[in-house]
Amino acid sequence: MRERQGPRNPRAAISANAAGGTVLCLTDTYRLVCTVPMATQTAKQPDVTRDKIVDAAYQEIYWQGFQAASLSNILAKTGLTKGALYHHFPNKNDLGLAVIEEVIREGFEVLVFAPLRESGDPIETLIEIVQKKAGSATLESVSLGCALNNLMQEMSPLDMEFRRSLNGILKDWQDTVSNVLKRAQKQRRVRKDVDGRAAALFIVSAFEGCVGIAKNLQSVKDFGQCMAQLESYIRGLCAKQR
Repeated sequence: MRERQGPRNPRAAISANAAGGTVLCLTDTYRLVCTVPMATQTAKQPDVTRDKIVDAAYQEIYWQGFQAASLSNILAKTGLTKGALYHHFPNKNDLGLAVIEEVIREGFEVLVFAPLRESGDPIETLIEIVQKKAGSATLESVSLGCALNNLMQEMSPLDMEFRRSLNGILKDWQDTVSNVLKRAQKQRRVRKDVDGRAAALFIVSAFEGCVGIAKNLQSVKDFGQCMAQLESYIRGLCAKQR
């Protein structure tokens, strides 16, 4: 399969990390103005300001959790005023929801959903996603876990809007994998007896479960072993080639 190119802009780079792709150095400064032509920077400044806030908020939430995330730290990272923050986000919850939809969801779109939709061999692509996730793991990335998983554990029991937004990503993930399995069945790459919907639920659950368990164990080795078992399960869905 042709190697998919990485994200080309700062927001996509942060999103890629949100989905568990390449490890992002969170001390770097990401400014969308770098990708905006000089002639249009002034006209689009409000959007640039908003994106800076969301990107800094993602970093803060990823490291500290949503409830412990500090708006003061977010402002310090951006160099913006409270007025600029509240102009775009009247409250902290609105900012957290923007992080989910504009950074975490976008990360899954770039690294998981789009590659699976566009692949001519979706089963092989699914296996490659699992392999890349396992292969890119470091002690830091394992210790921090998955931004989606972290927020599900922290906020789903507490806030209906957060739960709805997070569940939306999970549903899209399950739907994408389910469609992959159905396509692969038509290609005779997956056994006819496989229940695509149920298998997709298990794959998504196992993926996030491996991340959560490894975070608690603080073990790259255990994470790799868990993901290897998930890969083995996916391969077990494949039809025997004559």
